[in-house]
Amino acid sequence: MAFLMNPRQRRFFEVLGLDLAGFPVSNHGAELGPKSMSLSSAVPQPSARPPSNLPHPAPARIEPVAAEPEREDVRAPASANECSADNVGVDEQSRHAIAAMDWSTLKDSIAACRACSLGNTRQNAVVGAGSPTGSWFFVGEAPGAEEDRRGEAFVGRGGQLLDAMLAAMSLSRTRDVYIANVLKCRPPNNRDPQGPEVQSCLPYLERQIALVQPRIVVAMGRFAAQSLLQTTTPIGQLRGRVWEYRGIPLVVTYHPAYLLRNPLDKRKVWEDLKLALSVYPKDSPRTDAMA
Repeated sequence: MAFLMNPRQRRFFEVLGLDLAGFPVSNHGAELGPKSMSLSSAVPQPSARPPSNLPHPAPARIEPVAAEPEREDVRAPASANECSADNVGVDEQSRHAIAAMDWSTLKDSIAACRACSLGNTRQNAVVGAGSPTGSWFFVGEAPGAEEDRRGEAFVGRGGQLLDAMLAAMSLSRTRDVYIANVLKCRPPNNRDPQGPEVQSCLPYLERQIALVQPRIVVAMGRFAAQSLLQTTTPIGQLRGRVWEYRGIPLVVTYHPAYLLRNPLDKRKVWEDLKLALSVYPKDSPRTDAMA
């Protein structure tokens, strides 16, 4: 069966610089919603419930591993001893408090957070963007310069590429998707996140996912994937299969900012997005189990 692209999906291919030869274009379906995605003819149909036998990576402390840089002007990854428990900026009592916060309290807490040194160097804390009731949850790494200046998530060049990705999936940032980063504050000079910074911010991200109650999570970049899956496995080995985060299907792909520097990997992202669409549990009911 031929894969008919709607104009928005064709635009995504063009943004990624991919070869369109052999792909007929449909003039219909430009405004398809997430429940009637035209990509269904190109990927397997999703099951009614999230798979119950999804693989779990072995638990491990979060330690960045050697891999391609995913953001601009990054430094060497954090050393292993920076991830030790003695350096974690959020104690157990604070973690329990964050896990019970509503949206308003959570946003105020993030804005006032000084659990790590990034609170002293940022311009604005960046909570997230999109719909707090979205069925898709995209996780990035950390705010960039433009995000730090405006206090909004994914508004720079990487954000523009992410918008093209969402449009190709017939998803709306304001209706279907919530977007957040592992870190809520920009690291100086866009360097890699350090272990204590990730550990300090992770409870906020976990609470955001619990409040949104998404049906699927897309982890963009190695820091997002390793943080949520609690593993040091390289991103190249995490891609291409479906994982599970607290009962929710999770798919790993490259960060949009990484793609701006490594355009040859853009086709891999398209494959990751098709995988995410194929396992999206459209018919499974949302519950309050995680709230």
